[in-house]
Amino acid sequence: MNVRSFLAPRSSARLLVAQAAFAAVLVAGCGGGGTSSPSSGGTGASSFAAGPITGFGSVIVNGVRFDDSTARVSDDDGTSSKANLKLGMTAEVHGGAISDDGSGPKATATNITFGAALVGPVASLDAAAKSLVILGQTVLVLDTTVFDERLVGGFAGITVGMLVEVHGQLDPTTGVYTATRVGTTMALAGYKIRGIVANLDTTAKTFTMGGTLISYAGVTSVPPDLANGLLLAVRLQTTQVAGAWVATRLGGAAPPMGDADAAHLEGSITAFTSTIQFSVNGIPVDASKAEFEGGSAGIVLGAQVEVKGASSNGVVVATSVSVETHETVRAAGFELHGAITLIDTTAQTFQVRGVTVSYASPSVVFAHGTAAQLAVGVPVVVHGTLSADGTTVQATRIAFEG
Repeated sequence: MNVRSFLAPRSSARLLVAQAAFAAVLVAGCGGGGTSSPSSGGTGASSFAAGPITGFGSVIVNGVRFDDSTARVSDDDGTSSKANLKLGMTAEVHGGAISDDGSGPKATATNITFGAALVGPVASLDAAAKSLVILGQTVLVLDTTVFDERLVGGFAGITVGMLVEVHGQLDPTTGVYTATRVGTTMALAGYKIRGIVANLDTTAKTFTMGGTLISYAGVTSVPPDLANGLLLAVRLQTTQVAGAWVATRLGGAAPPMGDADAAHLEGSITAFTSTIQFSVNGIPVDASKAEFEGGSAGIVLGAQVEVKGASSNGVVVATSVSVETHETVRAAGFELHGAITLIDTTAQTFQVRGVTVSYASPSVVFAHGTAAQLAVGVPVVVHGTLSADGTTVQATRIAFEG
């Protein structure tokens, strides 16, 4: 499989269709687990979503707008704030019932967790292939990869030795990570690899991830299911000892899910038994009763998929499974809802929820207003795609709210 055939957010038009389909699937899949109101379109009493953040207003994951105003937000170290949530980060959201008033699925988030796949220094760069190596792991950058604005020029702003944080998906068939976001970091808590265990030696207490040797001899709490093939999040010291990276903490890479009337996953198939039994980013999926959009031929190890259904006893019971391609991603959009906080009318840019939006293109469509009405404090809804360097959202449509 071509690793460039992956990833992530949908185009604006596709997003609207997907949102409507998602709501319909949830109604069908929730059974008696929740409540539904004809006026609100409510579906299910609880929800879970895992995937890249594709918008704000509040936090949009897998087409659902989760109100994060009262949510507990945490990172790998257990504490954080919603101000640290960024476009392209991979996140898991626990929420309440999903409803749809005609403007798309919405829910109130109770808990949001996020964590990078890799944190560490850049060992090498390949400008032609748009790839970099971190802790021995190869990371592929696509035109759908979001770059932190501090990386001026996006990929061009990365240098060897720089400490970076990569969010993305791992293809276990190639060992290559496809980045959804690349940002800078201080890595104060140590480096990190979220990968698949191989060459486990329980006597020497070592294993490898993508050819990188890791020692866990000093880890006091070892997962009881540690074995080859396990998707694992490993925190590392910042220096090697005898050629091995030294683990300080081992943790399960799959998020605690709980039971949810509506569950929606986006990610890569990290374990595969059959087209009806596999795992997405470490989360088991039972697709025995699912409908496969486009057929099941593409459901293979390493494929990027979207799964909808409900979760029970740690397993997502799928009602719908589809393969995502880079074509659906490249045409993708990000969606921003909120008041403008900064504006530069000369550069024709403004900020919403910390995201810089360019409205310089003459093809931008304005609804319920004109560019002359853009000002600090004005609430807008922005649909757009990434700039060439991945640091800015280039608006395709701006609608004025209120």
